[in-house]
Amino acid sequence: MRYPVAIEAGTDAAAWNVIVPDLPGCFSAGDTLEEAMIQAEDAITGWIETALDDGQAIPAPSPVEALRTARPEFEGWLWALVKVDPAMLDDTLERVNISLPRRVLYRLDARARTAGETRSGFIARMAVEGREPVAPA
Repeated sequence: MRYPVAIEAGTDAAAWNVIVPDLPGCFSAGDTLEEAMIQAEDAITGWIETALDDGQAIPAPSPVEALRTARPEFEGWLWALVKVDPAMLDDTLERVNISLPRRVLYRLDARARTAGETRSGFIARMAVEGREPVAPA
């Protein structure tokens, strides 16, 4: 899948700006076009991950021509496509095999029990939230 992006050319005094019209509030910038496009990939990935974690629907990409003609605020801007790996949208359960020292596994299981979760659920939540939960009182 490829999301169209509108690119405002930078100058010696201003960064290159990239906006993803299909994803409200998704934008990036960089001192060079290359940097701005790399930042756009990260911005799109972050936007989609956050939306999925919040239970929101992910808008489908629009055709570039439709956006170019319907969005006069981007007149004179460049247009490009940023590829998004469809696997990041896939919530299919997948069995994985990991190796951990027993002492680490013991601590992991204890924390999962304290949180009232399974090992898998605890690991998944930690990956999504990016922080350890506070134990229930």
